[in-house]
Parts: sequence; structure tokens; C-alpha cells
Amino acid sequence: MASKAVAGEPVAQRKPHGGWCLWLPLLAVLASGAIYALLYWPLPEPLLDSRYARALIDRDGRLLGASIAADEQWRFEPLEEVPPRFAEALLAFEDRRFTRHSGIDPVAIVRATRDNLRARRVVSGGSTLTMQLARQVAGHSERTLGAKLYEAWLALRIERRYSKDEILALYASHAPFGGNVVGLPAASWRYFDRPPEELSWAEAAVLAVLPNSPGLMHPGRNRDALKAKRDRLLTRLHQKGLLSELDYRLALAEPLPAAPRPLPRAAPHLLATLSSRHPEQARFHTSLDRDVQTAVVAIAAREGRRLTRSGIQDLSVLVIDHRTLTVIAYVGNHGGGDPHRDGAAVDVIQRPRSNGSLLKPFLYALMLQEGLLVPSTLVPDVPTNFAGYAPENFDRQHRGAVAASTALARSLNVPAVHMLREYGVERFHDQLQSLGKTSLFRPADDYGLALILGGSESTLWELAGMYANLAAVARDGERHRYRMPTLLVDTSSTAAAAYGPIDQGAAWLTLQALTDVVRPEQERAWQQFQSTQTVAWKTGTSFGLRDGWAIGSNGRYTVGVWTGNAIGEGVPALTGTTAAAPVMFEVFSLLGPTRWLEPPLGALKTVRVCQADGYLAAGDCPSRPEWAPRRSHFERVSPYYRQVHVDARGARVHAGCEAPAAMHGRAVFVLPPTMEYFWRLQRPDYQSLPSWREDCLASLADYTDDKPLDLIYPQEGARVLLPVDLDGYLGRFLLRAVHRDPAATVHWHLGGSYLGATRHFHVQEVSLEPGWHRLVLVDDLGRQQTRWFQVLAR
Repeated sequence: MASKAVAGEPVAQRKPHGGWCLWLPLLAVLASGAIYALLYWPLPEPLLDSRYARALIDRDGRLLGASIAADEQWRFEPLEEVPPRFAEALLAFEDRRFTRHSGIDPVAIVRATRDNLRARRVVSGGSTLTMQLARQVAGHSERTLGAKLYEAWLALRIERRYSKDEILALYASHAPFGGNVVGLPAASWRYFDRPPEELSWAEAAVLAVLPNSPGLMHPGRNRDALKAKRDRLLTRLHQKGLLSELDYRLALAEPLPAAPRPLPRAAPHLLATLSSRHPEQARFHTSLDRDVQTAVVAIAAREGRRLTRSGIQDLSVLVIDHRTLTVIAYVGNHGGGDPHRDGAAVDVIQRPRSNGSLLKPFLYALMLQEGLLVPSTLVPDVPTNFAGYAPENFDRQHRGAVAASTALARSLNVPAVHMLREYGVERFHDQLQSLGKTSLFRPADDYGLALILGGSESTLWELAGMYANLAAVARDGERHRYRMPTLLVDTSSTAAAAYGPIDQGAAWLTLQALTDVVRPEQERAWQQFQSTQTVAWKTGTSFGLRDGWAIGSNGRYTVGVWTGNAIGEGVPALTGTTAAAPVMFEVFSLLGPTRWLEPPLGALKTVRVCQADGYLAAGDCPSRPEWAPRRSHFERVSPYYRQVHVDARGARVHAGCEAPAAMHGRAVFVLPPTMEYFWRLQRPDYQSLPSWREDCLASLADYTDDKPLDLIYPQEGARVLLPVDLDGYLGRFLLRAVHRDPAATVHWHLGGSYLGATRHFHVQEVSLEPGWHRLVLVDDLGRQQTRWFQVLAR
């Protein structure tokens, strides 16, 4: 009985088991740990691993173009911050308690349960914006209880990790907006052609209701339902005091968007170039101006169609604001004509092409800078052969001599080669690199003198950049640092900025010479254009007529144009003057006139030069003032003014035939015979040396070193390549000489053979064998000229 009594003893009187007291704290710790683990379970990194379309943005945030994402969705780079209007509209429509819940809203769940029970079907899910973001992260399409629980758990973790603003931005950037339009940035551009920041209240309301029902955005269907949802949301926003009465009524009156708009294609070649260079970047914020870009694209398309009729298929345009060295328009290739033609997809702005004569202004500027010439200094323009290299002017004519500035304005090749030979190829090669020319991949000797005439390749990008820097230093002087233009707003090029080898005075004088470019006489419209604004411009044409260039600067902009065929095919009608220059002037006309650069008087000085040859005045030559760069040291005295002695009747005399007291000194402008011959053809008023008095001729050799006789061709050391005729024999070779005295007789000796005598026109046609030959010319007074040259057989 005793044992039963113990067994039946009341529970309250039993002794507690000590083991449970030990386990309860442990269970609490485990429960807390489980909750902590569930809330802080690692999230995916990145949270949404999406593929983004590439977008090209102008300097004001306007869309220039885009390429669709790899998954065929129009999904732009995520927002960093949601615009206030869209944020207010979205929260008012989707999640009014967004800022007060922690990812799960019990109030919304209770309300959704009540509504679903009343309707006896699912009419509301009670999901918060965070849960909808979680659904995107999870990739769920079903609406099961398990999926809901997982999304709720994920939402709690997202709220722990991200701020409310970040969650809102992530949701808005990845929400569906109908069709393959994903995210607020893409929807804003596709439906309204503006960035999200510029949406009106009505537009923001339309986009706020779409993620909940993306199927409403369908042209021709659901318009009434979409409008009703938008208007109810606008009413709610009005009741909250976010819209005034007037704004509310205006918003209700706004029409709904139509079908998604095609995105602009203002710079497709640039977008492709940037995408290939920056494969990880989805958004390119550029310095382009969409209004200017669109207008230049239209010019390029129109002019491109015109050029296509002449066989010129491709055209590129680059516009740089040289005040800031930023690119404001970029047409990698025109969009007119056949878009499927060979080369249509090539961004020619970035492709090296033969640069023709576009480097001539920089040689001119460097020689001004270093005191080798002033603008009026004469440069030879005669038939020339430099160790087998015989440059020709484009018009196949020679002028004897020409002022350096005129040679630049007319783009004469022979004077340019003479200038480069004097300056030095290697020296010029190095200076070009310091000016920004990066495409010189060979040693200077490989280019030789042809470097100045298109023997190297350049891109329109670097050439236009070099010209823009020239204009910038002409304006700003020492404040300017040479650098390539900026295209991407978030990319600074100032780290590469440095002083250039051309200072303000030389740059301004070079641009002044380029304002005097001779337009073709038939292009009278260009002369009229010149009166509206000052443009310093230069054209270039490559060997084989494969590339036509034109680059110019006014007081603010530099415009570069390339024309040709991207596949490299030459075209007989292609020159920089006829193909590229009209396009350049069209663009300048679009940009409008600007004030020309003021003379930088502090960077210039005045030197006194002879009027006829542009060298420092010496003796009694008629002189005039000439501008030169202040830091230059031009010390070259005139070599063409000579002091000669004449008698009382003006005949030339010397001490062997006239008493010194009876002689009169006279300063006479005299060119060497070859230069004089071609100079006289252009200037019939040219006065040569006075004729010798008859009694002075016999003793000329004792009293003067006159050399009136010269060979035009061949030059000393020339290598002459003779073709082989159809009969297998070498072709004949033309020898040509000049004499200052038109009545002189010239005797020709080749090797040991006498070829004969000539008078007035000194030309001999001969047959020659390969090898070295010695030619001797002697006039009737015994004065002679000797020339060695080499004949090569093809």
C-alpha cells in the first residue's frame, strides 16, 4: 500500500526533473541561431545576374542609341536612384507601407486573405515590393504556397542586406514593363523617348501600373483598362497632395503611349566601337550633343547618297569643340544608300588610312616655330629628284618658287618635300608623335620624304584631334596642353596632357595661312560661304585616289571629314577638294558662324623681310614687315637679292671692262636659272639680271661666278627608270636644261659623245644603257654645268 500511495501522490508534490532546466536555454540558443541563420543566409552576388543592353548617352543624358541585351531583352543598366515621381507613383500603387515593413507586410497579407476568400479565387497576393524583387531573384513563375514562403524568406534577407532606396532601385531596374521591355530606364525610353528623371506624372503613373499587369501595354488592346488604372493612381496621388488641381487635370488629359518606339540610332558605329573596347560596360555617357549629332547624321546620309553615284561608298564625320577638346558629333560611316554594302559597318573614324597631305600644316608650323622661315619665305617649286624620289604637284605644274604660306594654302607637293628635306625626316617624325600621331609604327627612314605626302597612315580621330589642338593653342597659348579629344564623359584625358612643340604664334600663323586656301574656281558657292565665317581648312587626297580628306577649324569647332571606300578601292572622281570639302562646309554651315581667333600679339613679333623673297632684308632690297613667332629666331638673309654693277645706260659691267668710278650698284632680285625659268612662266613681268655689255663678255670668267646654265632633268644623282618598249629595247630619255639668256647656245656632251647644240629650247632625247652617265653642258661663253645620273632598266 505504501508503494501505491507514493505512485498516486499528487503531481504538485513530485520533485521536478533537473534535465529539462538544462535543455531549455540550449533550445533557445539553437532556435535563435536558426532564426539568425535563416535571416542572414548569404544572398546571391550579384543579387540579380542580368544581361544588359548597351546604351549610348549624350552629354545631357539623352539616348543616342542602344543594342539589345544578349537575352533579347531591352534591359538597361540599373538605376542608382529612382526618380521621385516614379517612386511616389509606384509605392502608392504597389506598396504603401513599403517604408514601414521589413519585407513582409502582415496587414497586406490579412487584406489579401480577406479579398481572396470573398472572391473565392486569388485576386491579391499580398506581396510587398521586396517580395516581388525576391521573385525576380528566385526566378519563380508559379504562385504556389511554397514559392510564396521562399520569397518571403528571401525578402527578409534582402531587407537585412539592402537599404529601402537600394531595394526600390533594384526593383524598378528589373521589373517587367511589357513585351521584352525590362526595367524603368528601358521603359522610359521605349514608351516616352526620355530618361526616367524627365517623366511627367501621367507617364510615371502609366509605368507604375505596368509591372503589375505588363500585358496592358499592347497597341490596340487594353487601352481602357490601362487608362482606368492610370487615372485611379493619379487620383490617389492628387488626394495625397502630390499634384495640384491643375497638374491633376492636365495629367488626366495626357494620351497613353502607343506601341514601344524604336530606339534612336544616331551613332551605331560609335556604339559598336565602344562596346568592343569596353566589353564589360553597359552604359556609355558621351560628350556628344544629340541635336548636333542627329543633324550631322542627316548631312552625312544625304551627301553619302550623292557620293555613291560617283562610286564613293563611305563617309565619316567628326566634330570637336576645340575650346574644351570634346567630341560633339561622331559619324563613323554614313547611313545613306545600301546599308548592306561592303564596308557599311566599318567605323572608319578609327581605321588608319593614307593621310594624303594633311601633315603639311604641322611641318609649316614647326618650321615657323624654329625660325627656318616666315610665311612669305620662298620655297623652290621646280622639277626635283631626291635620290630617285620625284614628287609632283597635283596639277603637274611648277611655279619656280612660291611663298611658304602659299605653298601650304595651295597644298603644293614639291615645295613641301623641299621643306621636309630641310627640316629633317627623323626630326619631323619625332615631332608628329609628340603632337598625338600614334600610327607611326615604322622608323623615320622607312617613310622618307614621302611622309609629308601621304606616305604614312592616320585615323580621322587622331588627325582631327591634332588640328583641334592646333586651334586650341592658337587661342589659349600656354594655357593649353596637348591631348587627344575627350569622348566619354567619365574618362579624363588630362593625365596625358603636355606642352606641345608648337606655340601660340606659330599655330595662329599656320591657321591664318589655311584661311587662304584656294577654292576651285568653279566652286563659287565656297567663295560666298567664306564671306559668312572664317574657316582654316586643309584637304588631302591619297595616292591612287582611295581617300579624300577635309579638316577645318573656325573660332570654336574643328570638323573632320573622310570620304572613300572602306574596302580600299580607288575612285577617279575622289579628291579631298571635290568629295570631302563640300561635306565639311555643310557641317560648318549647320554649326553656324563663330568669331575668328584674335591675333595673339603677345606671341608674335615683327621682322623686316625683302618683299620679293621673304628673307631678312639685306642691302637695298625693297622690304616690308612680317609677323613671326616671338620665340623663333629667323636669321636667314636673302639669298636672291644680288648687288650688281651697271654702267650709265644700265648694261651690266665688271671691273675688267669698266672703271670702278663709272659703275653704279643696284640690288636685283635674281633666282637660280631653273627657278627663274618656271617663275617667269607665271610672272611675265619678272625682270632678270641686266645683260652684259658686249666688251665685258670676253673676260667674264675672271670677274664673275655667274652660273646662268642649269639642268632641269635629270637632277644630280638621280636614278632614272627606263621602260622597255614592245620591241624589247629600252625607251628613250628626255634631257632638259635652261639658260638665263634666251639667245644662248648650249652644247651637249654625254660621256665621250657630243650630242649637239640647242638654242632657245634646250631639250635632248637620247637612248641610254643602264649604268652611271656623265652629262656636261657648255654655253657659247664657256660656262658649263656637269651632272651625274644613273639609268635603271625595268
